[in-house]
Amino acid sequence: MTKVENLEQRNLFGEIEPPTIAIEESASRLGVSTATIRNWIKTKYLEQAGKGRVTLESLEQFKSEFSGKEKLTQRANKSLKDSHDHDKTVSKFLDKITSSISSSDKIGIEYEASLSDSYRNKEGIYYTPDEVVRDLLAVPGDDIQDDSFCDPCCGSGNFVVRAIELGFKPENIYGYDIDPVAVEITKTRIYKATGYKSQNIKVANFLDISLRKEISSFDYIYTNPPWGKKIGKETRDSIGLRLGAGASIDTCSLFFFACLQCLSENGRLGLLLPESFFNIATFEDARIKAIQLSIERLIDYGKAFKGLVTNAQGIVLRKTASDPLSSISCEAKSISYTRFSDSFSCNPKSILNLYCNDEDALTLQHLLSVPYITLKNHASWGLGIVTGNNKKFVKSSHKSGYIPVYKGADILKGKLKDATSFIPSDMSLYQQVAPLTIYEAKEKLIYKFISSKLCFFYDDKQRFVLNSANILIPDKSFPVSTKVLGELLSSDFMNWFFSSIFNTHKILRGDLESLPIHSQFLKGESSFDEARYIEQLNMEKKVNGTYRIKR
Repeated sequence: MTKVENLEQRNLFGEIEPPTIAIEESASRLGVSTATIRNWIKTKYLEQAGKGRVTLESLEQFKSEFSGKEKLTQRANKSLKDSHDHDKTVSKFLDKITSSISSSDKIGIEYEASLSDSYRNKEGIYYTPDEVVRDLLAVPGDDIQDDSFCDPCCGSGNFVVRAIELGFKPENIYGYDIDPVAVEITKTRIYKATGYKSQNIKVANFLDISLRKEISSFDYIYTNPPWGKKIGKETRDSIGLRLGAGASIDTCSLFFFACLQCLSENGRLGLLLPESFFNIATFEDARIKAIQLSIERLIDYGKAFKGLVTNAQGIVLRKTASDPLSSISCEAKSISYTRFSDSFSCNPKSILNLYCNDEDALTLQHLLSVPYITLKNHASWGLGIVTGNNKKFVKSSHKSGYIPVYKGADILKGKLKDATSFIPSDMSLYQQVAPLTIYEAKEKLIYKFISSKLCFFYDDKQRFVLNSANILIPDKSFPVSTKVLGELLSSDFMNWFFSSIFNTHKILRGDLESLPIHSQFLKGESSFDEARYIEQLNMEKKVNGTYRIKR
């Protein structure tokens, strides 16, 4: 089969596709079977990237954070409850509920535990831990006696029970879920707590009934919506268009817009969402909408769900126009900051970088107020070589007909390790290769892809790289030389900016295209001088390595 050469290996959202690795090679690296790898994909330890492949980033993260620490190998080839018959489970638990009211809380916990990993993955279901519910849903000082409360994805009723504890009247509490067992458990828990037999907890798809306008508005809506539920793109596009969601069409984003549609004026919305909602380009339209409203709290709950490597983060806002000077409580890693609303609106892609403190936020605002250019539409990009089988093609010593190739780990700040990997020079052997003109460019920048730090190397020796490294070639008309650009991007200053905004472990093209480049201070320079650069920006470096506006 002919291998495809591709300069811009991008997904539908415009990002360069992340490096991937075949399931077979993943199994070889970890010393397990391919069945084990597939089960780790099902349980969200590894991220699938097309047929028969996982992302290299998730594999590396798994190796460092999970492999060998949770006895995963011993249980990996078990069924992991994937033979789950949900209709049978529904029947079983409905019988339990009707036969015993007193144990409804216990049945709820048992039911949550019974759901298979494949069912959770398909429906995007992750029940909210009680400690997160109690922290996210807090209404100190509010008069809620006659206010209405709704959980659009109520599950077994954790948010609903919390609302009762806070004083919402049971007759003013509403809930919806597509799972009949979860609905019955919630209704039973309401009856146990209040003696009220609620008819307001219903089996229904909240997205559907909100679009049909079958429900009235609510004063409070708190929920943990489905994360990445598997529904067809055409359906998501249609729902997104009707809700005005723009390009933000993941299910958690669609629920965000649906909740806003059903929220009373000045009503309060609280959502538990994946970290990606706060910083990934695909959710930008949702973040823009949130910033237009009065955000009250942003909270990082860390890895709240067993088996998920992504952080869970909360947002609480009121449905009223934002005041640029209104304060927002940002809570992360047991540290709280107060930020002004406009400190988020100036961020690239309206990223909600809640872990950034107030002083750093003011410095970022200043930096972004100085005229700058970006790399967007001013550079060519490419991935390193995807061999499709590193074990077969990559050798540790040079052989006749082989060429040296560099990995992301070989790239240091302004340096490149000696090559320790060699591949056959016949590019037709490999799964994916950028045009040779990319590798053989007179000047280019190569950089690590899987990294929390920007690390670029200026290459004028036409070197080849594997797909753990990416390639950047600024246009000839770009006003900063390639060498100086690489030094700027690798600098302490740019790394501080990058970590303050993006806080990520992979270097995405879209993020690099958002970085501010103050080219007016770099024209004609043969090398990058950070001290002079920040002086011209009226900034200074602090002892702790961060930056601030010069005093």
